[in-house]
Amino acid sequence: MSLRGAPRNALQPDAPRILVTGADGQLGRSLRALAAQAPGAARYTFLNRSQLDITQAGAISAWLDAHPADCLINAAAYTAVDRAASAPDLSRAINAAAPGLLARACAARGLRLLHVSTDYVFDGRLDRPYREDDLAAPLNTYGRGKLEGEHAVLAADARAIVVRTGWVFSAWGGNFVRTMVRLGSQRDALRVIDDQVGGPTWAGHLARVLLTLALRPASETPGGVYHFGGQPWVSWHGFALEIQARALALGLIARLPRVEAISSAEWPSPEPRPANGRLDCARLEALLGPLERDWRIGLDRVLETWRSEGS
Repeated sequence: MSLRGAPRNALQPDAPRILVTGADGQLGRSLRALAAQAPGAARYTFLNRSQLDITQAGAISAWLDAHPADCLINAAAYTAVDRAASAPDLSRAINAAAPGLLARACAARGLRLLHVSTDYVFDGRLDRPYREDDLAAPLNTYGRGKLEGEHAVLAADARAIVVRTGWVFSAWGGNFVRTMVRLGSQRDALRVIDDQVGGPTWAGHLARVLLTLALRPASETPGGVYHFGGQPWVSWHGFALEIQARALALGLIARLPRVEAISSAEWPSPEPRPANGRLDCARLEALLGPLERDWRIGLDRVLETWRSEGS
């Protein structure tokens, strides 16, 4: 899978105009980094919340009227799962209402919308990877808001694309990898949940999928829901072990801490998580061909970035 578009060193007059919201998040920064590698493929605009408040319909309309685009990638989200329950109005405004506002504004102007959602729309009780048409039954406030956002997007425009993903990590922002490296350098022992399984997703791989979809002709890309997540499947505990081993090899930690496997019940949380976060990506692979999904590659990239930066 590769980005389609103009040569790297030449911006074509008819290059598609791609607008990205959530520019300061893990995915937004990964999209910006990838776009910089192929500057001729499209004309990109990256917006953070201070530049465009996607919870305000008037602000969205004013921006799109003043800055026409061909495709909008909504990478903005309220991702603090536990805090979503204590800040339901804010989390719902960003995760549920804003996607609908964006979708209606895009549909009115003929823009294609790509919206990012989550595996947390499922309850995690299936014993196989989740397909796009499996019953969505979120366990927590965050998942319910994201599912409502999906419904709003597709109700506004059947051509829109929703990409569900999960366990996202990158070299930027707060995420599980950063936490494990930090704690691994501070503690002799860690306790990590072993009864939740999923596919860690490097934001760089997800960014490539989204830009590939954005650059495809709409006539070749049916709207609806698609799944994208990393492989191989692993528990949080197994993921932690891999992070620690690779961090040690790169000198980011001085010794391996003892990583104890515990159950979800032993780590009570304000908001429950699904035990099964595995996503079946067959529909997306049928559309785009083989996908780059090995999270271990992304993990090495992240850790090597931190080493080179002296983090």
